[in-house]
Amino acid sequence: MIDPFAWLNASVCDSVFVMPPILAAAESENSSLVLAGVLLSLVVIYLASKIGGEICARLDLPPVLGELLAGVAIGVSALHLLVFPAGGTDASGSLITQMLQMSAHLSPQALDATFAAQSEVISVLAEIGVVILLFEIGLESDLKELLRVGPQAAIVACVGVALPFALGTAGLMTIFQVPAIPAIFAGAALTATSIGITARVLSELQRLSSKEGQIIIGAAVLDDVLGIIVLAVVAGLAKTGEVQVGNIVYLVVSAAVFLVGSLWLGLLLNPFLLSLVNELKTRGQLLIVSLIFAFVLSYVAVVIQLEAILGAFAAGLILADTEKRKELKEQVEPIADMLVPIFFVVVGARTDVSVLNPFVASNREGLIMAAFLIVVAIVGKVVTGFTLWGQPELNKLAIGVGMIPRGEVGLVFAAFGATSGVLSESLQAAIVVMVIFTTFIAPPLLRVVFSREESAEALAVEVPAAEGLLEDPVGDRHQS
Repeated sequence: MIDPFAWLNASVCDSVFVMPPILAAAESENSSLVLAGVLLSLVVIYLASKIGGEICARLDLPPVLGELLAGVAIGVSALHLLVFPAGGTDASGSLITQMLQMSAHLSPQALDATFAAQSEVISVLAEIGVVILLFEIGLESDLKELLRVGPQAAIVACVGVALPFALGTAGLMTIFQVPAIPAIFAGAALTATSIGITARVLSELQRLSSKEGQIIIGAAVLDDVLGIIVLAVVAGLAKTGEVQVGNIVYLVVSAAVFLVGSLWLGLLLNPFLLSLVNELKTRGQLLIVSLIFAFVLSYVAVVIQLEAILGAFAAGLILADTEKRKELKEQVEPIADMLVPIFFVVVGARTDVSVLNPFVASNREGLIMAAFLIVVAIVGKVVTGFTLWGQPELNKLAIGVGMIPRGEVGLVFAAFGATSGVLSESLQAAIVVMVIFTTFIAPPLLRVVFSREESAEALAVEVPAAEGLLEDPVGDRHQS
């Protein structure tokens, strides 16, 4: 059976297993420098996230956009403070590693090992950050409301996967004469939705508990599952040229069993977890027991070839249905404030915006295809909200816009194309440009569509009030 993420050395699962030998290599010179590099990287990340977030907040833009842009500024596209080996960069391309070299005079081998170990630790912290984010989002969500909007979320998710995939694949093959397998791969990259980015923006806008917010979150979770299945299919095509039906069936069944089974079992275990928390006398008993529960579900999700964030989200949903919900949410928020910015800054830092330079001849063909992919990426998701017929009270545009960002999920597809050799350089650049554009345009666009709804609601309240004021004098004259 093909593991869809086995190719990516920098992925969460692999980073856990490759870290010990890397750390062992670095230890031959001075393993404490790995810690020093990690601490210095965190200083840079936190400073960048705060500066970027504050600037965007003062411009009335979502702070998460500032964190992403700050990551771009300190990453491979600009300052080279936070760079990663997965992007083809070595220790000489990292300013933080060069600072360590000036103070410790490491050998080239030890310097590379230190750089790799430091990068792996930051990558793992970023992935733990998104796990905590989805756990927090689960706590803020309402399981009953999610189940109520489940059919609507399923429609949005299915249309949001099928439509971009079909349009993208067909367009690349007919307009740009791209061969079938690369076109299918690029079409698959259009199916993703970054639940982390959208959920963060909805939380900042205080729209997470709205009906639109719950539909978006439910659809994004399903998109994540469907994205894993699509990636497995594409992995099979890239490796053998044929689809392995058994692998697809396994992923579909395991995803369904995991989501339904974890929620059912979790709700049964809730009384036991609460009684355990009440019996413990040490500090942090609620937080630690809850994190253990979230990490266990995340671990199970990874083992069955799903994503850790699905387990964390399920754990949050289960614990949200308890009397400890408010108290737990207050305790999780400081941890989220510490770890979640790492994830968004790292996503930005890994993004190479040099592919947007039209003066580089090799980028031009990719930019033309990117323009096509961007249109398909936006239209293919925006129309999903309008597939929900007969519900005029819904902000359907907001639902569609909330599904636009591809984020880290899209970058996974792009990285797979780079390592597997399926994509040409121009098509690979086009996918990266599409991911960059949809990731950065979605947060401000989501704020705009919700702001328009608020303005319309305010106007609807003001008009009847004004009409009443106009009618009162007439009524007084009749009375007199």
